[in-house]
Amino acid sequence: MIVTRRSVLAGAGAVILSSGARAQLGADAALRPLLDAAATTDAPADMVDRLSRIDPASLSPSARADLITALSGLRIDVQLADRFPNGAAMSAGRYRLLLRRITSDDADPGAVMRRLAAERRALTDRADRLMKRLGRATGTVGARYSAMWSDPAWLYSDDDAGRDRAVAEMNRTLAAARLQALRDYPGIPAYCFDVSVRRMSAADEAAGRGGYRDLPTATMAGAYVVDLKHIRRRPGWTLPSVVRHETLPGHMIQLPIEGSAAPHPLRLRYAPGFAEGWANHAERIALVQGVYASDPMAELGCLHWLLFRVNRALVDLHIHLSGWSRADAVRRLVEWQGEPAYFAPFDVDIDRIVKDPGARVAEAVAWFALDDLWLQKGGWDALQPPPFGRVRNDRLANWMG
Repeated sequence: MIVTRRSVLAGAGAVILSSGARAQLGADAALRPLLDAAATTDAPADMVDRLSRIDPASLSPSARADLITALSGLRIDVQLADRFPNGAAMSAGRYRLLLRRITSDDADPGAVMRRLAAERRALTDRADRLMKRLGRATGTVGARYSAMWSDPAWLYSDDDAGRDRAVAEMNRTLAAARLQALRDYPGIPAYCFDVSVRRMSAADEAAGRGGYRDLPTATMAGAYVVDLKHIRRRPGWTLPSVVRHETLPGHMIQLPIEGSAAPHPLRLRYAPGFAEGWANHAERIALVQGVYASDPMAELGCLHWLLFRVNRALVDLHIHLSGWSRADAVRRLVEWQGEPAYFAPFDVDIDRIVKDPGARVAEAVAWFALDDLWLQKGGWDALQPPPFGRVRNDRLANWMG
């Protein structure tokens, strides 16, 4: 056997790579119990000190994201404990820290409120123009949406035939979305695209189960199981955007990648808005790409979903910072969007907002950060989702592209 210089160098490279990989595995294994301890600690300052001694460069990309995200959130926890002990009442300062805890170190509620208000105006103006083109020019945009909601021309029959028709139409939308996503996201694992929309079983419907996802894996196809129990509340023009949010290029791209990376629960705790932000971004990009150019009703459906997501974030801010009552919030939501989202009646959504301050804003902030990066990069050809799941907003530019 003749041993060439090239084979020696190649073998040495393999040894070096293997050694580096082994070192990362060891560093990752050492990090995990520290993160586990941090997840239940009553002394976040101590955990910040211990975690700060770890060199992020020694870790795999996913573990590095775990460490950086955990440190960012824990540092905010230290400030919350110092400045607002024992569950202090809500204030502008406390809300700012709560928002920074789950978004980015520089999150500014005032700036976010201005961005949300501008987005609401732009979406409302676009919906108004489309409605006028369709001969619906009277009343607020919310009132016109409510009238469209009950138009029998767009409602499915409340029987098996109606539900089968809705699912078939959603799968046709998915087929087109899949072709677009295959072009737009060339680096995504192939199994992410092996998804479909399915009807919910009669037993699940009777039990009141909401829509859910079976995420695809390398060995199993995925599915979005759609809730059509109250099908007369789901006009056909609202469903194309649901497909893009729940399947491709929304949750069925981001969540399987995240699942395969097994992020530490602390990363989920301190970057909770990323998954919804990604799916909201998927809906928005359909508008930018002109997907609905020949289907104004489907575009109005997309605009309503985006208005819902913007409006719930505005309600989050105004309830906690502007003193809005629940009645104030409902009145504004009726004016702004007319109808609630199928799965989030106004009262139910407001209960969630009161219980979890900043959560709806975090989703919107992640969405806007992704939109802004997409526009800067000129599309996902140059900007793929992180191969290890989610990150905080102030780290997006470092991890993506």
